[in-house]
Amino acid sequence: MELDVVELSRLQFAMTAMFHFLFVPLTLGLSLIVAIMETVYVMTNRPIWRQMAKFWGMLFGINFVLGVATGITMEFQFGMNWSYYSHYVGDVFGAPLAMEGLMAFFLEATFVGLFFFGWDKLSKVQHMVVAWLVALGSNFSALWILIANGWMANPVGAEFNPDTMRMEMTSFFDVLFNEVAQSKFVHTVSAGYVTASVFVLGVSALYLLQRRHENLARRSIAVAASFGLASALSVVVLGDESGYSASQTQKMKLAAIEAMWQTEPAPAPFTLVGFPDQEARETHYAIHIPWAMGLIGTRSLDTVIPGINELVADNAQKIERGIIAYDALMTIRAERDAAPAEVRATFEQHSDDLGYAFLLMRYVDDPREATPEQIAQAAEDTVPGVAPLFWAFRIMVGLGFSFIAVMLYFFYRASFKGMNFPRWSLYGAVAIIPAPWIAAELGWFVAEYGRQPWTVDGVLPTALSVSHLSVTDLLITLTGFVIFYTVLFVIEVSLMVKYIRKGPTQDVEETRKWQERHEHRLRTHDGKGPFAPGAASTPAE
Repeated sequence: MELDVVELSRLQFAMTAMFHFLFVPLTLGLSLIVAIMETVYVMTNRPIWRQMAKFWGMLFGINFVLGVATGITMEFQFGMNWSYYSHYVGDVFGAPLAMEGLMAFFLEATFVGLFFFGWDKLSKVQHMVVAWLVALGSNFSALWILIANGWMANPVGAEFNPDTMRMEMTSFFDVLFNEVAQSKFVHTVSAGYVTASVFVLGVSALYLLQRRHENLARRSIAVAASFGLASALSVVVLGDESGYSASQTQKMKLAAIEAMWQTEPAPAPFTLVGFPDQEARETHYAIHIPWAMGLIGTRSLDTVIPGINELVADNAQKIERGIIAYDALMTIRAERDAAPAEVRATFEQHSDDLGYAFLLMRYVDDPREATPEQIAQAAEDTVPGVAPLFWAFRIMVGLGFSFIAVMLYFFYRASFKGMNFPRWSLYGAVAIIPAPWIAAELGWFVAEYGRQPWTVDGVLPTALSVSHLSVTDLLITLTGFVIFYTVLFVIEVSLMVKYIRKGPTQDVEETRKWQERHEHRLRTHDGKGPFAPGAASTPAE
C-alpha cells in the first residue's frame, strides 16, 4: 500500500510538472524574442516591427497565463503530496522558492500588465524597457526554480541537524552558486529559446505557405533563425557542461545514461546506440565511439568513470556506514543533551551517509536490523531504469543537433539568399514545431528519473518523502488533475490556433504616421541617397 502511494504521488507530480513545462520553454523564449523585436522597432521606427512585437506578444501572453496557473498548482503539491519532504528539507528548498516569488514572479506579473495595456500610454522607449523587464522576470523565475531543483541533485550548503531531524542551510552562497544549478539553468533557458525560435519559425513558414503576412513572416524567420542558431549551439555546449557536472555529482545517473555496467579504462568510450539489458547487466549490439565519454565526462584522458556495478558496491558500503550514523542518531534522539560526546562524534563522522540507511526502510522498520541480503537489495535500488534513460537521452541529443541544422539553414537563406525559402523547407519548419517540446520533456525525464530512488540525492529517498495519503485520495486528485489540465491544454491550443489563424493586425495609425514621415523625407531630400524616389520601401517594411 505504501509503495502504491509513492508511485501514485510520483505519477501525479510527474504529470503536473511535465504539463507545466509545456508552457515554460515558450514563455522563456518568446519573452526575449518579443523584446528583441520591440528594440528593433525603437531603433528603426518601422511599424512592421511594432506589429511583430504585438502579434508574438499576444501569443506569449496566452502561454504565460496558463503557465502561471499550472505552476502554482504544481508548487502546492509539495505540501499536499510531499509533506515529509517539505518538513525535512524545507529550510533549504523553501528559500529559493520564496526568492522566486519575491524577485521574479512579482516583477514579471507587474510588468506583463504594462506590456499589454501600455502600448498607447507609454513612450516607445518606456514600453521597450517594460518588454525587457518582462523577459528578465521570466528568466529570473526559472533561475530560482532551477536553483531549488539543482540543490535536490547536489545538496550543498546544508547539513542534517540530529536535534531537529531536519536539513538546515549552512551557506546560502553555496546553494545559490551550486554548479549543478548553474549549468541546469543555462541549459534549460537555452532550450526554451530554441523552443520559441522553432515555434516562431514554424508559424512564420505557415504564413509564407499561405501567402499571408509575408513581410512579418520573413522578418520573423530572420529573427528566429539568428536567435535560434545561437541558442541551439549553446544548448549543446551547455549540455556538455551538464554532463561534466554529472560526472562529479551524479555518477550513477551518468553511468545509467551510458549503460556503462563495468568501469572502463580511461578514457571511456561513448555508446552511440545499443540495447541495454538491466537484468543481464550488458548492452547488446552496442556501437561505441572511442574516448568520447571520457572526454565529455572528465575533460581528461586519464580520469576513470565508474561503472554501475562498481557504484552499486560503493553504495552498499555507504549503506553500512549509514547504519552506523542511524544508530548514533537514535542514541542522540533518546538521550538528547545527555548523549555522550563520542556518540555525536560518531554521527558526525558518518552523517553524510545517513540517507543511504533510509533506503533500508523499504524493507525493514529499523535499518539496524537489516540483513546482508536487504543491504544488497537496497544498494541495487540505487540503479535507475537504464533503458529508458539511455534512449531518452539519445533522442534528446539527436533532436538538439537537428535544431542546429534547421536554424543554420534558415539563417543562411535569410542572410545570403534574400529571405527566399523553398516550399519544402517551409513545410519542414511547420512539421518540426512539436520537436523542441519533445526534447525538453525528455530532458526533464532524464534529470528527474535519473535521480531515483532519491528526491534529494544521497539525503532523502523518494519512498520516505510522501504525505500520509490513501490510494483513494491520490486516485481522485490524479483524475481531477488530468481532467483539469486536459481542459487547460485544449483552451491553450484553441486560443493559439485562433490567433495564429487571425494573424497580426496592422496598426493603421502607426502606419499613417510612418507614411507621413516617409513622404516628408522624400519632399525635403535632395534626390540622392536611400530616400530618393525609387529607393523607398513600402510602409509595411
